[in-house]
Formats: sequence, C-alpha cells, structure tokens
Amino acid sequence: MAWIYILIAGVLEICWAIGLKYSDGFRRPTASVVTVVLMILSFLFLAKGLRTIPVGTGYAVWTGIGAAGTAILGIILFKEPLTIARLVCLALVIGGIVGLKLVSPQ
Repeated sequence: MAWIYILIAGVLEICWAIGLKYSDGFRRPTASVVTVVLMILSFLFLAKGLRTIPVGTGYAVWTGIGAAGTAILGIILFKEPLTIARLVCLALVIGGIVGLKLVSPQ
C-alpha cells in the first residue's frame, strides 16, 4: 500500500505543479487555493508512504514522478519544446524511478 501512497503523492505533485502555472504566481485566488490544497494532499500521501518506504527512495520516486509528469504535461498543455534531448532526459528520470522501485526493500 505504501507504493500506492507514493504514486498518489506523485500524481498530486504533478497536479500542484501545473496548478502553479494556472495560479499565475498566486494572483488567481481559485487556482491558488486548489494548488495549495493539492500540495498539502501530496505531502500527506508522501508522509504515509514514507512510514514503510526508505525516505531516500520514496522521496526520489515522488520527485521523479512529479518532475517527469510535469515536464510531459508542460509539453502537452503549454507547448513547451519537445526535443530529443528532453525525451532522453525524461527517459533517464523514468528509468531511475523504475530502478529505485525495483531495488527497494519494500
């Protein structure tokens, strides 16, 4: 169940990172409130997952999910550049996430 919590926390991290863009530097009240709520939920699920998963592994997987997912959505939603170099780097991040999960004692 701990890995499910980390996965949920990672997805919520993607959501709040995208929410930061929509909040326009916290100048849009509704988007700002939603973003902060998503941040809190993300941290709560991360904390639940870290009860049994080693902190280094859990945190790295959480940030990796957030970083890769946010970069992919940035390309899709905000027309950020899609280059071979970015794809290779995203593949490395995703490979690192999978690798950490596979070698984790949990």
